[in-house]
Amino acid sequence: MNAYQPQPEASRHILESVLRASEQLTALPAFPDFDAELLQQVLEEAGKFVGEVVAPLNRSGDETGAQWAAGVVTMPPGFRESYQAFWQAGWPSLAGAVDDGGQGLPTVVEAVLHEMLNAANHGWTMAPGLLHGAAECIRHHASAELKDRYLPRLVSGEWLATMCLTEPHAGSDLGLVRTKATPLADGRFALSGTKIFISGGEHDLTDNIVHLVLARLPDAPPGPRGLSLFLVPKFEPDGTRSAVHCERIEEKMGIHASPTCVMRFDEATASLVGEPGKGLNAMFVMMNAARLLVGLQGIGLLDAAWQKANAYAQERRQMRAPGSASKAGQADVIALHPAIQRILATQRAWIDAGRVIAYRTAIELDLQKHHPDATRRETAARWCSLVTPVLKSAWTDQAFTGASACLQVFGGHGYVREWGIEQIVRDARVAMIYEGTNEIQAIDLLVRKVLPDGGTALSALLTELATELGDSPEAERTRQAMTRFAQFTTEHLLAATRAPGASPELPFWLADDYLRALAMLLMAWAWSRVAAAPQASGPRWTDAHTGFWRWVWPEFDTRMAIMGTSLNAA
Repeated sequence: MNAYQPQPEASRHILESVLRASEQLTALPAFPDFDAELLQQVLEEAGKFVGEVVAPLNRSGDETGAQWAAGVVTMPPGFRESYQAFWQAGWPSLAGAVDDGGQGLPTVVEAVLHEMLNAANHGWTMAPGLLHGAAECIRHHASAELKDRYLPRLVSGEWLATMCLTEPHAGSDLGLVRTKATPLADGRFALSGTKIFISGGEHDLTDNIVHLVLARLPDAPPGPRGLSLFLVPKFEPDGTRSAVHCERIEEKMGIHASPTCVMRFDEATASLVGEPGKGLNAMFVMMNAARLLVGLQGIGLLDAAWQKANAYAQERRQMRAPGSASKAGQADVIALHPAIQRILATQRAWIDAGRVIAYRTAIELDLQKHHPDATRRETAARWCSLVTPVLKSAWTDQAFTGASACLQVFGGHGYVREWGIEQIVRDARVAMIYEGTNEIQAIDLLVRKVLPDGGTALSALLTELATELGDSPEAERTRQAMTRFAQFTTEHLLAATRAPGASPELPFWLADDYLRALAMLLMAWAWSRVAAAPQASGPRWTDAHTGFWRWVWPEFDTRMAIMGTSLNAA
């Protein structure tokens, strides 16, 4: 009951039967050797490694936690050995560029791996979670010397990386960053300042840690445009330890096995990554990749919670279920009770729709990068820009609320540690906060991406999705909802925000409801695709399909009503 079991066949069904991933990706020049057979093989082997090596460490890692003493962090028993096996088996390098020592596989393969890893052991997976983003950041922005020195070892996973943004006084507002970088005679810099909430800032999993740090040059202007990005290794090439110190690790609600560090830089020798004053441009390469992975964290954690609750519901007997054919006085398993069926089917609806959307996003990332047609690259970029904040926000929200609902299936047993479900609730909560809070994701979607172009990109996306729907009554309902949502954006929301005397706060009040309504539309599109795919039968798919339309979809009308009321009040 305490160990998550990967189900690679379910992921493969969505990739191949629903999204036709191999067909799309093999057509790209970057993946000439990729096919459905290779995809299946990688997913099966990933499932074995995750289930046999990583998942068994989840509970012990939570109970022991990362330990700090005199600036040194020791990871829970088994973590170093399992991580060393992980990178030596080549798992971190799946989607890395071949020129950098990677295997050159599509991004979606790495995405499915990280979904499994997070479901199995969220704390453990925090360590390699930033590897791909850090490697991409260095690959695109660092000097040739830095690339030669660090890129192969990050791509392989031999070394791990951090993203050092937050400071005690500066959370999401990076323009307040005070860490200073003073030029040195040899062209490098002396970095001084304190960063907080640094995941994996210190540990014993690898022999070196590469810190990517936002800091300010002496002549830099105030605000975010004055920030530059720097690289500081834990150990210099000559073996000298950098002047980087872990002052403590945080006592947290969850992910106890992941050390969340306070890092102090005492004139640490640093190298500039990219151009001065363009640190955020380089860092966003890392952050955007991380946001997709955080959305996958939500999906994976929700799946882990569902697995536990579903297994328990099939065994636990309590009273006679309404409409049951059992004999009077004979208890039924609680899986037969409508209240439990509703909980389980609702979470399953979120999990499988989330997979369709997340896997499609990963595929679009490769189409954006590698497709020979410029128009198709633009379409892919539009998808990633609009869908990523929805995926990160809506599915991490549901990971927490859905895991809490799954805990309810256990009754009092869920509140005690024996069954492991309470750990998922605690672990899932942080995903709503980091890599840009969910409120910031909603603002990013509406205020920064939809309103500036008058809803043009969003309307184009919905039009494209409408053409992919089938002929079912649900598909027609979805088309009508998409039209309604697009018209609300272009005819009502824009007019209200641009009217004389309109409050500049209005779109910020609406942002959360707007993102949730779009999430419902994306889920409706996803379930239309799943229902139309071959072999979409059996209790797993039919119950979740019914669960979406019966218990999830009504939220769309609720969110639209809330936004309409807000506009009328304004």
